[in-house]
Amino acid sequence: MQSEKKNPSNQYCCSTLNAVPQNNALLQKSKIPFGLVFAPYKNIGPDEPEVPVVSPEVIVRCKICRAYINPFVTFVDQGTRWKCNICHVVNDLPAFYSWDSKTRQAVDRNTIPELNSSVIEFVATQEYTRGPPQPVVIMFVMDVSFQSIQSGMVATAARTILSTLDSIPNYDNRTKIGFITYDSTLHFYNLNSNLNEPQMLVVSDLEDIFIPAPDDLLVNLSESRSVIESFLNKLGNMHKSTQNVNSALPAALTAANKIIGQIGGKIAIFQSNIPNCGKNALKKREDPSLYNTSKESTLLQPADNWYKEFALDCSRKQICIDTFIFSGQYTDIATLSTLPRFTGGSIYFYPGFDASRAEDANKFSSELSRFLSKKIGLEAVLRIRSTRGVSVKACYGNFFLMASDLVQLPNVNPDNCYALEASIDKDLTSEPYICFQGAILHTSNNGERRIRVFTNIIPVTNNLTEVFANADPRAIAAFTAKKAVERTITDKLEDARNLIINTCIDIMGAYKQAFTSSGQASQLLIIENLALLPVLTQALLKNIAFRRGNIPSDIRSFALSVLYGSPIENALSYIYSKLYAIHILDANTGLPIPNTSQVYMPPRINLSMQRMTQDGIYLLDNSQHIIIWLSRGSNPELVNALFQKPYEAIASGKTTLPTPNNDYATRINNIIEFIRKDRLISYNNSPYVYIVKEDDNTRGWFISHMVEDKLDSELSYPQFLSHLREQVILYKLRDFPSIHHKYSNNYQRRY
Repeated sequence: MQSEKKNPSNQYCCSTLNAVPQNNALLQKSKIPFGLVFAPYKNIGPDEPEVPVVSPEVIVRCKICRAYINPFVTFVDQGTRWKCNICHVVNDLPAFYSWDSKTRQAVDRNTIPELNSSVIEFVATQEYTRGPPQPVVIMFVMDVSFQSIQSGMVATAARTILSTLDSIPNYDNRTKIGFITYDSTLHFYNLNSNLNEPQMLVVSDLEDIFIPAPDDLLVNLSESRSVIESFLNKLGNMHKSTQNVNSALPAALTAANKIIGQIGGKIAIFQSNIPNCGKNALKKREDPSLYNTSKESTLLQPADNWYKEFALDCSRKQICIDTFIFSGQYTDIATLSTLPRFTGGSIYFYPGFDASRAEDANKFSSELSRFLSKKIGLEAVLRIRSTRGVSVKACYGNFFLMASDLVQLPNVNPDNCYALEASIDKDLTSEPYICFQGAILHTSNNGERRIRVFTNIIPVTNNLTEVFANADPRAIAAFTAKKAVERTITDKLEDARNLIINTCIDIMGAYKQAFTSSGQASQLLIIENLALLPVLTQALLKNIAFRRGNIPSDIRSFALSVLYGSPIENALSYIYSKLYAIHILDANTGLPIPNTSQVYMPPRINLSMQRMTQDGIYLLDNSQHIIIWLSRGSNPELVNALFQKPYEAIASGKTTLPTPNNDYATRINNIIEFIRKDRLISYNNSPYVYIVKEDDNTRGWFISHMVEDKLDSELSYPQFLSHLREQVILYKLRDFPSIHHKYSNNYQRRY
């Protein structure tokens, strides 16, 4: 018997190849990268089934490779034994899978979750538990320098934390929280439950950090609730008269590490300034003269290795770091982003934050509230197993890689996505399929040790046509993006661009070489299922993370972080935005879909101004923002219906749409709210709504998303296809370094 259940949905796990070559020679001939993009702990949407949680008598695993029993095992010997789909060893099957001793009846294996669901969660038995499970621990580390106070960041954060206290996971009243604020000094807060009011303790020595009242700085949320509430009510005004513009973040982080290091947990940083005082302070190194040069990559790499070393130390102590950055000025995100990158955290960016703008305050408040209340896995470790003959070559994502197949994750962040690169080490002839299995041992929000297991099975083929026919361009694009980010951070931006374009050229060249005739030599041909690959490649090259231009390094570094960590659907929307015409609605567009939380969306159109009309109104979703495009010719009745004012009276920029008072406005608001809610669930991001007008200086920002058009010196999509055709025609010449080097240089000049 073999289960008929399917692989996880693409949102959990997807492969660049849905038919794996039988040997490495065939894989190399296809030139298709072999990788897996996966988010095993992803957020569950309102219309999705929960992952089954089971607590069997024994967690059944292979005696040799230690893989977990799953829907794709094969039962042998009249169903009394099972054959592992990883190493193919036959194992004994416990009796409870055949006979229920309580009901004294035979067991229907079709009702056993771990034999029918490719994503499953086991409640861990005692053998998986070394000590008491880690409680939820959050240490808030907050910049209270002049800019933070003036922008309203501190007051907004305090109000949001206060209003979200009941939503912070607090199973069995074990959750602990604490606060450190800082400018040129460190401020600790005694929140002992016996106090009537919190006590602020100031430490000015940033060289040798002293922790005052160490037992009262991290307190039980339930026991000290009244003192915590009192503190948060006062925090917004506590530093309101400050003129201090300094920021001692490294010292504050060192103190936070000392306080929670014995327990582990989460450090949440709120930073409005470049860390500019004390040990490991950073200097402003932004240099526009380096843009578009070979030295630009130095701006995208960490300035001080201390931040990485600190993050690795935190990772070993099961401490995750999440970073919220608020600044309209240079903050060195390239360096600060190493903190979440190596600890399984996330980075949030609010450039030019001003809480007096309702849009800024609402976005930050929504995302912080969701951040504090979402389900996470604590003190986690991820193990990847693969069929013999297939090995994990590299891993990409926000974590610390302990071994090629072992990943340390202080937090399993449901907003993060990971990728692995695989290689075929020997011929895959023993079975008609290969298998990847990921297992995350973690502590859940309710204090249980659990093991989240996902299993992905892929058929094996010795037919090159089937290899191409089963390649997934979306997975290839997401995988290539993560690999290119890694290349940018460790090497050069130019190397990342070359990786992106060469991946596409290699695949198309290999297909042409294998399947096209001499009469088709001048044509650019690719199998139908890979038709999206060229446009996704061009979109990735034009993405703000990789495109040429005078792009501030903080903006580019944040874009790199988005591509590196985003779940696949969000990453793809960030690469190739979703563009909708919202001036022509059919009968259902914008109305709720019955029995779901979704709405009927308008059809998508290509990212080209040529697809847009002068009288149209358009909505663009790039996964980070929602942009509404208006031109002078936009239908004035619809403009009035949506904005309750004429075109001339509408201001460009961030906006909050007026309360709808007609059917058209109601439908458009439904679409926007659906996008926002879906993004907040899937990626903890509540997009701004921007208005961009045709005759406004923000016009260029909207047009930069039109990746199929010619932008400045960058090629249009037809020109890009023509350029690809030239390179593919000369594909064989890539075996000759001197010729290929000349051609590659020509590409750099033209694109």
